[in-house]
Amino acid sequence: MKPNKSENTEANLEQVVSKTKRKAEADAVQDIGVTLVGLPKDKLNKLNLPEALLDAVLEAKRITANGAIRRQMQYLGRLMRDIDTAPIVDQLQRWEGKHTEENARFHRLERWRDRLIEDDAAIAEFITAHPQTDAQQIRNLIRNARREQAASKPPKSSRELFKLLRSITENNQSETERLDD
Repeated sequence: MKPNKSENTEANLEQVVSKTKRKAEADAVQDIGVTLVGLPKDKLNKLNLPEALLDAVLEAKRITANGAIRRQMQYLGRLMRDIDTAPIVDQLQRWEGKHTEENARFHRLERWRDRLIEDDAAIAEFITAHPQTDAQQIRNLIRNARREQAASKPPKSSRELFKLLRSITENNQSETERLDD
């Protein structure tokens, strides 16, 4: 049975992509290329990029002339049209999320350290939240950090307290992950 003319036209319209949409897709792929050029070599190696694309990205890192950089970025975009960019984008987003998450965690630990140094009641709160904590070690570091602040000395004990808080929270996080599995 032969399809009627209206069915043929609808199928052709669905397959045709506008020039604007193609241009937007090309720009998006080229933006991914720009992001790849900004990554350090170790992260590029973790992405398992095709060899031609990896070589082009590394070459773009070496180029300094503006016109040459623009042409190289266009070349990167052309190479990336032939590959599936979804895994690359996914990994880049995970790294970005990890970075943001890590910064937030770092700031939470800084706030805990500052609260512990300023307020004696915060020690009990922290120990309640993290029962495996060696309370005596934290108290010693807090006492030393307060002395250093009063004497305007370098914050050695404050840094050590931060490291201790980080290791305690990392241990709690890994235990929680094991229990969830």
